[in-house]
Amino acid sequence: MSRIVIVGAGHAGGSAAALLRQYGYDGEVVLIGEEPVAPYQRPPLSKALLKGEGEEEDLLLRPADFYVEQNIELRLGQTVTAIDRAGKSVMLTDGETVAYDTLILATGSTARKLAVPGAELANVLELRTLADGRKLRAAIRPGTRLVVVGGGYVGLEVAASARALGAEVVVVERETRLLARVASDVLADFMHAAHTRHGVTLLTGRTVVAFQPGDDGAVGGVTLDDGQSLPADLVIVGVGGVACEGLAAAAGLTCDGGVVVDDTARTSDPDIYALGDMTRRPVPVHDGRVVRLESVPNALEQAKQAAAAITGRNPPPPEVPWFWSDQYDLKLQMAGLSDGADRKVVRTVADDAGLAVFHLAGDRLLCVEAINAPAEFMGGRLLIAKATPVDAEKLADPTVSMKAVAKGA
Repeated sequence: MSRIVIVGAGHAGGSAAALLRQYGYDGEVVLIGEEPVAPYQRPPLSKALLKGEGEEEDLLLRPADFYVEQNIELRLGQTVTAIDRAGKSVMLTDGETVAYDTLILATGSTARKLAVPGAELANVLELRTLADGRKLRAAIRPGTRLVVVGGGYVGLEVAASARALGAEVVVVERETRLLARVASDVLADFMHAAHTRHGVTLLTGRTVVAFQPGDDGAVGGVTLDDGQSLPADLVIVGVGGVACEGLAAAAGLTCDGGVVVDDTARTSDPDIYALGDMTRRPVPVHDGRVVRLESVPNALEQAKQAAAAITGRNPPPPEVPWFWSDQYDLKLQMAGLSDGADRKVVRTVADDAGLAVFHLAGDRLLCVEAINAPAEFMGGRLLIAKATPVDAEKLADPTVSMKAVAKGA
């Protein structure tokens, strides 16, 4: 009987295991994960779980008995240390080897570290795992002085959730604006104003140079490059993630800031696939551009690609990359990639309570960023998928439906 070994029991790996069964694979499936818990959703760690609006069991991708019913062997709390491509096996920390016929890598990404004095102090935290989420939730209470290092999506989600819990929050971002690497200046300005209204102090163009210990030995302050010292009971560092490509690179697989895969999620070894945050992959709707994406939709799409290729099914239709973030009463939804755009069109919606930013190359829509504008998000996503030429004047007019913005409509 053939065996598929999946290394990484996150969203991508857990979804791949389930899809293999759904698509009719009847061989052995072994799912190996470093964390001691079954596959779970990570986005709620900075939102619902942190605010106490959900329980840990609500995060699980599937009930625990699913894996028993589907004959999927869960090997949790175990780490793969090496891949033997010639012998077609993986080695675990304790020296055990597990043979495979097909290997799927889904090891995700790890939090980028800040190499500054005091980074090892207690209560200097990151948020990538359920264990991280537990620590953060236990530490935040009314009056907690929280410094968030990094003004990206995760940092801002934590800031919003912490304010809801009554914490005093300062966000430190080294770029001159929030969301500098992932969103337009228009969207960033809107979110800056929203966080300011909710009492968050935002310090942009500032860099952390050290964490200072307090009287109890845990973090007590954050020193910035301008000499300013911020009091802190708790610090969350959210300055991006790094692809976990070390295992693949050591095995000789092609890597380039992520494991390079094709449109079936196959690596440079035809018997090894890779999924999710750890990969660099082509995006067909963006002319095959090779990028690294960190999102649940990306993980699911690649899980479908790999499961279809392994079981001989037709490949899934290419998807438009999309992302989301919830902060306060704002729902951010983004579709497509803005690189290559030559202009922006802004549409204000919902009596100025939301907006949509459309990124165009000529009359082709490449990307839409929406805040409390679900129709603009869904319509924009469809226009991107179909490469439909659009009329920029109609895009800017909130009285014109998204169906009517196509040229000739």
